[in-house]
Amino acid sequence: MAVRRVVAGAVTEDSPDVLAVEEPLEIRIGFPDSTHRAISITMRTPGDDGELAAGFLFTEGILTSPDQIKQIRHCGLKIGKVASTLDRAAALNSNTIRVDLTDGVDVDFKRLERHFYTSSSCGVCGKSSIDALRNSGAKKLADLDNPKINSELINALPERLRASQDVFDQTGGLHASALFTIDGDLDVVHEDVGRHNALDKVIGAKFLENKLPLSDKILLVSGRASFELVQKALMAGIPIMVAVGAPSSLAVELANEFGMSLVGFVRDGSFNVYTGKVRIS
Repeated sequence: MAVRRVVAGAVTEDSPDVLAVEEPLEIRIGFPDSTHRAISITMRTPGDDGELAAGFLFTEGILTSPDQIKQIRHCGLKIGKVASTLDRAAALNSNTIRVDLTDGVDVDFKRLERHFYTSSSCGVCGKSSIDALRNSGAKKLADLDNPKINSELINALPERLRASQDVFDQTGGLHASALFTIDGDLDVVHEDVGRHNALDKVIGAKFLENKLPLSDKILLVSGRASFELVQKALMAGIPIMVAVGAPSSLAVELANEFGMSLVGFVRDGSFNVYTGKVRIS
């Protein structure tokens, strides 16, 4: 679209601009008896909707294994559950995705009721209670001392993430979540208008590959560290979470309770370690 820019008080001619796409996605569960049920509507950036749906179902404690998924369908089109076959284009034309379950999967509908609608800015909006999140299935990390990383690596992560944000370069309007190895190598990154969606896409990709828990990975998020992001990371077994922005008080409380190392305000060669200090040197 064309925008009119004002620079130092001077009005310039209209010029093209690129905006981040934001559209609703309805996530539905399909059952073996051919019935299906809508469980969530989220505002997201189209693309990688299979990973988003799978990550959402896992981090909400609804699914525990990719073997519980028979297939993922986008507007009637089967797109598979293996990462190499997940849809990369159909999401641009459809805003409904269905995850068909295998026989014998017991779905807790009470858990679903607290998350029917989420916004792009705050996935926790509309949830019935914070206590419900605490009981979502996150477990205390088994190893409270490892892995260990140093400050030089932490300071290098934001720039490595920034270099991988192709869509952000065009729009300036997307959040990002990325997994790094303990050596600092980028593993996977996803962008979205919703910070919780970006993380669900990352975790969903690993869930579908059956590579959870992520006990040997570092999570970096481009914005602040909210309670919900910490909860999702804990569901995936991530021991170290690094945020470019600030954490909330509940995020720090939850990270401390479950043994996660939570780092915030990573910028200009400095950062704060809020919990799990033993892992950071």
